[in-house]
Amino acid sequence: MPELPEVETVKESLKLRLNNKKIIRTRVLWDNIIAYPSKEEFIKETANQCINDVKRRGKFLMFDLDDYYLLSHLRMEGKYFFKTKDDDINKHEHVIFDLDDGSELRYMDTRKFGKMYLIKKEDIDKIGPLVELGLEPWDENLTSEYLLDKYKKKKLPIKSVLLEQSIIVGIGNIYADEILFLSQINPLKKCNLITKEEAENIIKYTRKVLEAAIEKGGTTIRTYSSVDGVHGLFQNELFVHGKDKDKDNCPTCNTKIEKIKVGGRGTYYCPKCQTLQ
Repeated sequence: MPELPEVETVKESLKLRLNNKKIIRTRVLWDNIIAYPSKEEFIKETANQCINDVKRRGKFLMFDLDDYYLLSHLRMEGKYFFKTKDDDINKHEHVIFDLDDGSELRYMDTRKFGKMYLIKKEDIDKIGPLVELGLEPWDENLTSEYLLDKYKKKKLPIKSVLLEQSIIVGIGNIYADEILFLSQINPLKKCNLITKEEAENIIKYTRKVLEAAIEKGGTTIRTYSSVDGVHGLFQNELFVHGKDKDKDNCPTCNTKIEKIKVGGRGTYYCPKCQTLQ
């Protein structure tokens, strides 16, 4: 699933080609992609809307239209491609925006898990999926005090809580492993036992890892690609995630990397550097 760096990369790519383009017509070829409002209203209300900007909130793309925010969550496999009207429609292309320059922005999703929402601008903080989101990683309000307050009543493993978008947005499975490795925190450590120093390290390395991943265009391990199929390069920088437990050693202490399940998610860590305390 695309995480914050991948969505940020897609956002920047879309901005370069979409700013000030107008949507002439919208075609929805798979109804379930449209989460809100109805498919018919989505098609009607996006027509003749200018795309003034493309933003990001957590893992959501935000197309800034004249009267609405069009939110797009890529989920597992969602991708955007620019095509022409002469290009055949791929069976996995489910939403097509016809633009005023003659090009088409097509949303492709082989697993059909992605969702789109069309929210009036004045309602963006009242309804829809952004309402329950936590802080962005670079928000000045993201402090150790904030984290400890959120963590104090949670007894889940810290790995699981890092994935909760209601506390810090944008962290997924890949980057959670990397953040915990650099913070030297065992992924199974109970959230309510996290110390102030550990909370400070989580913030520090969340920012460091995500910034480095953005610089490399995100991580391509299986299927992620940015606009028009461009792959990320941060997979070459990963310390623990995706490593082979029979072949790959910890870059710090040379201990074999281990893989376990935490909350049903494959989790990679170094048992020596990340002891359970």
